[in-house]
Amino acid sequence: MTAGEQPATRRRAGISAPGPRLAVSIAFLVNGFVLGSWAPQVPVLAARLGYSESALGLLILVFGLGALTAMPLIGVVISKSGSKRPTLATQLLLAAALAFLAFAPSTAFAVPAAFFFGMTLGGMDVAMNANAISVEKTRAKAIMSSCHGFWSLGGFAGAAAGGPLIAALGAQGHGLFVGAVTLALLWPVDRFGLDDRALPIASTGVPTSGFAGFAEAARRDRTALLKALAIGVFTLFAFFPEGVAIDWSALFLRQDLGVDVAASGLAFAAFSAAMALFRFVGDPLRDRFGSVRTLVVSLFTASSGLCLIALSGELVWVLAGFAVMGMGLANVVPVAFSAAGNLPGLKPGVGISIATTLGYSGALFAPSAVGFAAERFGFSTVFLTLAALLGVLLVMTPLVRNADRVRPEQPAGHADHLAL
Repeated sequence: MTAGEQPATRRRAGISAPGPRLAVSIAFLVNGFVLGSWAPQVPVLAARLGYSESALGLLILVFGLGALTAMPLIGVVISKSGSKRPTLATQLLLAAALAFLAFAPSTAFAVPAAFFFGMTLGGMDVAMNANAISVEKTRAKAIMSSCHGFWSLGGFAGAAAGGPLIAALGAQGHGLFVGAVTLALLWPVDRFGLDDRALPIASTGVPTSGFAGFAEAARRDRTALLKALAIGVFTLFAFFPEGVAIDWSALFLRQDLGVDVAASGLAFAAFSAAMALFRFVGDPLRDRFGSVRTLVVSLFTASSGLCLIALSGELVWVLAGFAVMGMGLANVVPVAFSAAGNLPGLKPGVGISIATTLGYSGALFAPSAVGFAAERFGFSTVFLTLAALLGVLLVMTPLVRNADRVRPEQPAGHADHLAL
């Protein structure tokens, strides 16, 4: 593409205005809002269908299977047709997903509804992250961390409003309301979203899928593949506490602390609000202190929050613990994703593809295991175990050195010390 052709291509793709940045932020917001709205629905669904923690854990496992089924399929679609259309399609389907679960009268209906929910939510997650990567490549500054901040804001809004809305409208009315909001916000994503099919970056900067990334990486550099896998494992375990906050926080408040349904979403709301705030300031913190130091402090903070949740026994301190955990976890995954995406020896997009595939596996499957553990040992033991797990991750923080950016004025060889 010549220099004269680039402005025209950028206009056709919709890059010249700030619209694509807004559109992808709204997509993240919607995805977080729907998932946050699921948190206060969990104990209502469990009570309606008579589920124990173990049975509910199996249903959440079905949700995870749906998401992991969709992720590589959406990746293939993105590699052929760009990321905008899959983002729109999955958001459209997501509008019906929570309502299907809210109306499910029995396990026979709840299982396929959970699988569909997982497919639409997980598929949209891959598509919107791919679109954010494309938008970021057209801009002078990084946007990924703040995009995840918008996701957290959506999660906060969904969790905070979910309890009162369920109390006022019922579970079914709440599911329909969430669907209506999701449909209404489809318009700006469609109108202003970046159509990256017209960009040369569409075929090189967007991960095709986690599994395709594994094959490509193996062909290019086995050493880099091992590093990417290690970062993926790090991300997988870092996702564990976040998945537990999403799926089990409401039930924990109702069962262990005796709160009513209207207050059941407060824990995830506190977690999401703190996470959103610290994601919006995460990039400056990383630039000032470096990725490794940032993650050491972050993991210690998150572990402290989990201990406070497990040991306090009072609602105000439990909510504070969820907020502290959100502060600590806010930038762990974005920094790890950045490190994976900057690994030398890998084609652009392969490292991030591996990290996201493994990472989201942790977020999706850990909660199902927690259901069995909580039923046998109690939630306090679960939270303390997660705190210890984050402590183990402290020794793995050197893996994220690649996330540190090299400024243009630095000599070309300066980046060598960042590689693993």
